[in-house]
Amino acid sequence: MMKKLIEKAAILMEALPYIQAFRDAVVVIKVGGSMMEDDEKTRSVIRDIVFMECAGMRPVLVHGGGKAISAALNQEKVETTFIGGLRYTCDDTIRVVDRVLHQHVNANLVKMMNEFDGRPFAMSGKNVLRAEKIRAADGVTDLGHVGRVVNVDTEQIQWVLKRREVPVITPLGIDMEGTVYNINADMAACRIAAHLQARKLVFLSDVPGILREPKDEASLISSIRMTEIDGLIDSGVISGGMVPKIRSAAEALTAGCGKVHMIDGRLRHSLLLEIFTDQGIGTQITH
Repeated sequence: MMKKLIEKAAILMEALPYIQAFRDAVVVIKVGGSMMEDDEKTRSVIRDIVFMECAGMRPVLVHGGGKAISAALNQEKVETTFIGGLRYTCDDTIRVVDRVLHQHVNANLVKMMNEFDGRPFAMSGKNVLRAEKIRAADGVTDLGHVGRVVNVDTEQIQWVLKRREVPVITPLGIDMEGTVYNINADMAACRIAAHLQARKLVFLSDVPGILREPKDEASLISSIRMTEIDGLIDSGVISGGMVPKIRSAAEALTAGCGKVHMIDGRLRHSLLLEIFTDQGIGTQITH
């Protein structure tokens, strides 16, 4: 019994220098993928975020909602089409996206955080993300209500952080005329991290990180530098939907974000293992 208690104390002591180093540090965390369909895994991630806040860090949570949105669109018989990895978003689609992200996905994450005595603050991207319409992708010149972030109201987000609350942000934005746009959650997280100059940007998904061989998890690349990104894209190691994510991550690093981490959210406590231990997991991208 005493041995187990000493081992637990040793774990806490290993975490101490990291807790000290990241006190008051802003860390942007993006959650998405199939892991969000598993309540148990999602709850584990939320509990880790509550731990981070209690340990003195300032986490910012940005979430997707693709699977929930697709299910709602299917139920309402609204056709779903993807172009260049982006969901074509007509007037009917944006109404469903808006409702699902706010009333279901965001509300559920906030509820989970409250259950762990966390301090969530539901924050609509429509209030903090200024967007513009994406004009074309894969030769298609009209994607409907699909946008990119052009500015972030960091004052609002910092106001929440100074109150020691955790912003839980939906990936929607508006333009100068008040038109609502659906924004890729990965890209939204990158822009938010860039504007906040976050110490870390962490992507939690259903993959271990960047793999040299897509089907071989043992081929995980633990660390890459920005200068290696183009070569990995040219060689096909980084491909498909990972390309815009990595390029956006590189932009966040250039803008002042400290590091980018890509980790497997299906692994219990992966977020804490990445930040508070000597070994870490997943892939980190550095300057």
